Amino acid sequence: MQKTWRVRDKIEFNKINFSGKYNPLVLQLLFNRRIKTENQIEDFLAFDYEKNVGDPFLFADMEKAVNRIVLAKKNKEKIAIFGDYDADGVTATAILTETMADLGFEDVIIYIPDRKLEGYGLNEEALKYLAEKEIKLVITVDCGMTSIEEIEKAGKDGIEVIITDHHYAPKNLPKAIALINPHVENCGYNFTDLAGVGVAFKLAQALYQKIAPEKIDQLKWLLDLVAIGTIADCVDLLGENRVLVKYGLIVLSKTRRMGLSEMYQVGKISIDENNLPDARKVAFQIAPRINAAGRMDHANFAYGLLTEKDKSKARLMALEIEEKNKERQKVTKEVTREVSIIAENSFKDKKLIFAYSEHWSVGILGLVAGKISDSFNKPTVILQKQEGEFIGSLRSPENVNIIKALEKCSEFIIRFGGHAQAAGVKIKADKIDDFYKKLAQVIEEDSKGIEMVPTVEIDAEISLSEIDWNFVQELKKMEPFGEGNPQPVFLIKKAFLEEVKMVGNGSKHLKMTVREENGSPKMFDAIAFGFGGKFSELKKGNKVELVFNLEEDEWNGNKKIQMKVIDMKM
Repeated sequence: MQKTWRVRDKIEFNKINFSGKYNPLVLQLLFNRRIKTENQIEDFLAFDYEKNVGDPFLFADMEKAVNRIVLAKKNKEKIAIFGDYDADGVTATAILTETMADLGFEDVIIYIPDRKLEGYGLNEEALKYLAEKEIKLVITVDCGMTSIEEIEKAGKDGIEVIITDHHYAPKNLPKAIALINPHVENCGYNFTDLAGVGVAFKLAQALYQKIAPEKIDQLKWLLDLVAIGTIADCVDLLGENRVLVKYGLIVLSKTRRMGLSEMYQVGKISIDENNLPDARKVAFQIAPRINAAGRMDHANFAYGLLTEKDKSKARLMALEIEEKNKERQKVTKEVTREVSIIAENSFKDKKLIFAYSEHWSVGILGLVAGKISDSFNKPTVILQKQEGEFIGSLRSPENVNIIKALEKCSEFIIRFGGHAQAAGVKIKADKIDDFYKKLAQVIEEDSKGIEMVPTVEIDAEISLSEIDWNFVQELKKMEPFGEGNPQPVFLIKKAFLEEVKMVGNGSKHLKMTVREENGSPKMFDAIAFGFGGKFSELKKGNKVELVFNLEEDEWNGNKKIQMKVIDMKM
C-alpha cells in the first residue's frame, strides 16, 4: 500500500530568542514533540531524577493507600498483590513484592491470573481463592479500573482493595479504599502518562518515604523493571517516563537480576556495562520474552525469572522462556497470515477489520491485531470464540480512539478496558453480531473525512550537507526514543545514487551510496531493508527521494553515519 508522506511545518527560529543555544534542526525536532519553552527543553535534555520524578503523595488517595498498607503490616494481615500477565503487569508486581520484602512485610503473596482461563483483571473466582487464603488486603497493579462488581463482592468476603492502575477510568469508579490512577479525574498527579509499572513505582516510592526514608536509594535498583514495563506498554517516553526509562536502561546494563543476566546469555542479547541498551532493544528483545510466558503459558514464569536469585534456576527459566518466545513467534506469524487473507477478501473496502476463530490462542491476539492494524492502517478486532463468549483484542491507528468507540458499544460488552489505540474486550456470544454492527457504525462515523492510508510523519526536510558527527551527537541527546519521542525522521528530496546493490538472503535489501545533486563530495551509505523487490531496477545515476533515520554503524571498530531508509520514491 502506497504511503502518504507528511512533512511537519518548518519553524522560523530566528524569531525565538533562545534559538542560538541549540541546533535549529534539533529545535525543530523538539517543537515537533510539543517541547517548546526553554524550561521544557532544558528539562528534556537534563534528565534530572530528583527534579523530574514527582512526589507520590500528590496522588489524592496515596496517603490512604499507604496508611492502610502500614496498618496491615502492624496487624500482621495477609496481603496479596494482584497483577496482570503482560510485561507491564509482571514488572509492576515484582516492584511491589520486592519493595514490601525490603520493608519487612512478611505475609505477602502474588496472584497473576491465567490469561486463557481467567482473562484480564480481578475475577470472582480469584477473589474467593484469596479469601480462603485469609487475605485481608488486595493491591492491584495494572488492573482494577473496571472491576466494580468484583470489588463489591470482595468487600462482603472481608477483603479490602487498593487499586493501582493506569488504564481508562470509566464514569462509574470501583469502590476501593484507595484508587491510584493518573487518569482518574482530580487524582492530584500532574503526569498522566505513567504505565502500570510507573504507578506501582509511585506506591513503592511512597512506602519507602513513609516506612524507611533512609533506604529510599534502593528504589533506583528497581528502575530496570520500570524501564521494561514502561517501554513494553508503549506509553509516551516524555516527562517523568523519559527520566525513569533513561535511568532504568542504565540499571539494565548492570542488572543484579540473575534472570535477566541468563536471558541475555540464552537469547544472545548484547547488554552489559559497555553495551547500554536502548528502548528499541528492550521493546524487541526483552519485553517479548517476558510477555511470551503469559501469552503461551502462565506469566508466573516471567515473574519467577525476574525475581529468582539462584543462578541455576534462573538459567532453566530463561531457557524455558526462550522456547516459549519461539513458539509465540511461530503461532503469531501463522495467525497473522490467516487474518491478512480474511482482511483482503472481506474487509478491503471497509473501515473496520473484524475476525474471530475458536482456534486462535488468546495470548497472541493483541500481537496479531497490532500487525494487521499497522499493515492495513485500520482499526482491527481479533477475537477467540469461547463457550458462551468471545474474548480478544483491538488495535487502531492514531486517528481512531478505540476505547471511546467501545464505550459507545458497552450495551453489548461484558467487560472492556485499555487505551486509545489498544484495548481488550469480552462479549456475550449472542451479542457478537450486534456488537460488530454497532462498532462498525461508530468507526464509520468517527472516521468520516479521515483517509485510511498509512502516513509517514517526517520531522524535517534536510540536505546531506547538514549531516555530520556533531549533528548525530545532538540527536543522541534526545534518546531514549520511543512512543511520544520517536526516532527523528528526515527527508532528502534529491539524492543521486553513486552505488546500489542487492544484499541479504534472496536479495531482499538495498544497500546504496548517495550524494546530493550539487556534486558535493559528501556521500553516505543507506540501507533499505525489504526494498529489494520493489526497486530492483535501480542503478547508478538514478535520482531518488529518501525518508530515513540517521544511525551509527560500526564494523570492525570503524564507525560511520548511515541512513536507515523508511520509504523511498524514484
